[in-house]
This record gives sequence, C-alpha cells and structure tokens, in this order.
Amino acid sequence: MKPYLTAAVSAVSLLALASFSSAADKPTDPQIAHIAYTAGVIDIEAAKLALEKSKTKDVTEFAQEMLRDHEAVNVQALDLAKKLNVTPEDNDTSKALADAASAKRAELAKLDGAAFDKAYVDNEVAYHKQVNGALETVLIPSAENAELKGLLETGLKLFQGHQQHAEHVAAALK
Repeated sequence: MKPYLTAAVSAVSLLALASFSSAADKPTDPQIAHIAYTAGVIDIEAAKLALEKSKTKDVTEFAQEMLRDHEAVNVQALDLAKKLNVTPEDNDTSKALADAASAKRAELAKLDGAAFDKAYVDNEVAYHKQVNGALETVLIPSAENAELKGLLETGLKLFQGHQQHAEHVAAALK
C-alpha cells in the first residue's frame, strides 16, 4: 500500500471536518446526519469490495462485520431522520469524504491478493481512527438533538470496536 495516499485521503477528509472548527461553523443536525450516513456508506462499499477481492478468512470476516454493522447503523440513522422529519443535508464534508473514498476504492480495486488485503485493512484502521476522531471532537459535540447525539455515541462505541478489530487483523497480516 502507498502510505502517502492513505495519509492524503485522511488529510483531505480531516481538512473538510476542520472547516467546522469554530462554533459559528459547527455542522447542523441535518449536515451531521448526512456526514454520518456518508461515512457508513463508504465503509459498506469498501467491505463489498473486500468481499469480492479477498480470499483471506480474517479479512472477509472483518468485511462481513463492517457490512453488517454499518448497514444496521445506517438503517437506524435513516429511521431516526424520518422520525424527526429531518432531511440529511449534503455538505462540503460529506462531499469530500465521498470523493476521497472514491479515489481510495479505485486504488484498492487495482490490487489483488496479499497486497489488497494489507491495503484494505490498513485503510480501515486509518478510516476508523479518522471517523472516531470526528465523532468525538466535531459531530457528537455539535449535535443538538438528543436522539441524534445518542445514536452517534452508540455508533462511536461500535466503531471503536471496529478500529480495534481492524488493528488486530492488520497485525496478523504482517
């Protein structure tokens, strides 16, 4: 894997989140909903690619977990948005995340075998660190609706477990 590309993708996404750094610029609940949903879709798409390409048991089991958990959280997020009559609002952060993920998927799609496995899992470690950090420092503190905040907090606990699982799989691949 090319560490500089992963770092560049993470930097682009973090710069997008940094655009909400001042209190006046904090994301609104509809923007937070879209960012969180987009982050989930990104991991779902990455997991589907891993399930297509990988033949390694630990990697495919991890990808199945990502697919199952992120689909479930996104269903909960959509249900909550519907209940609250909130339309998730596309924004610069969700667009930057989607663009960076598209570039990363294209890079991963060119790889096979052990090179794919390592690149996918290393990206999952970096991605979960990034998303968990954004949840802790920007999204959860900015959420005004208690139910949205609660869903984000539950998601954070789940995604911290994903990060640990990805780190474990990455260590086994070395």
